[in-house]
Amino acid sequence: MKKILTGAAITLAAAVAMTAPAQAAPKDPVAALKKQFVAGHGVRVAETVKIESDGRKNTATTTGVLAFGKSGVVASDLRLKGKGGAGLGASRTISVKGHTFLQGGIFGENLPEGKKWVRYPSAGASPLGMNQLIDVFQPKVLKTVLAKAKPGKGDVYRGSITMKDLTKASGGKITGRFAKVKIDYLVDLDSRGLVSRVTSTVALDFGLLGTIKSTADSRYTAWGARVTVKAPPKDQWIDFSELGPDSDLPESLPEDAITSLGQGR
Repeated sequence: MKKILTGAAITLAAAVAMTAPAQAAPKDPVAALKKQFVAGHGVRVAETVKIESDGRKNTATTTGVLAFGKSGVVASDLRLKGKGGAGLGASRTISVKGHTFLQGGIFGENLPEGKKWVRYPSAGASPLGMNQLIDVFQPKVLKTVLAKAKPGKGDVYRGSITMKDLTKASGGKITGRFAKVKIDYLVDLDSRGLVSRVTSTVALDFGLLGTIKSTADSRYTAWGARVTVKAPPKDQWIDFSELGPDSDLPESLPEDAITSLGQGR
């Protein structure tokens, strides 16, 4: 009888295993991200940043595309609206092949006839015009923020990280009073494990100059779409170095969003 019961139990267990629904493999967002790094493809972005300072509120939006190479973002074409924008008042930025081209705002004033863009050496890996502090296109940054976050309902992760740790994850270094400032963030993943939304909030106290609070809400769609980013026609841009010493334009561009919020101060 015991042998019969044992045999029945084994048969039942096998039947349950065959009929039970297959369990999905755990998502690996970092691996999913790296698979997107294919030349000629990219992702669409739509970002809103709200900045509060001395009781005043400014809102800026950024829309456009990011193009990938084998190791991450290699080019971008972004349109900016509202106050704040890229932090420099441009209405459009194109970063490609080691240069960044800016159009509109102060970059459209007092230019030689026929010129519509000003060209600078590319400031860094992060696309100029994005105000999102959490750069999820860097695998180490994505891995770090997910590890520090608590998973919530669905595929939403919430957490906080210091500027020091965030900058370290991106391969940089930050010192001074801003190193300990905390950034609260949310990362939302889609069904493939790709990031569909990131929000971050940070408050910086500048002493007598007041406190600045910035909240960036970034949405990412059309992962894997074909993307082509081209520099403006040669006859439409002028290099900053050709404008001369009397130009009112900045001599260099900020490296990324963290820099614009006071890195190294």
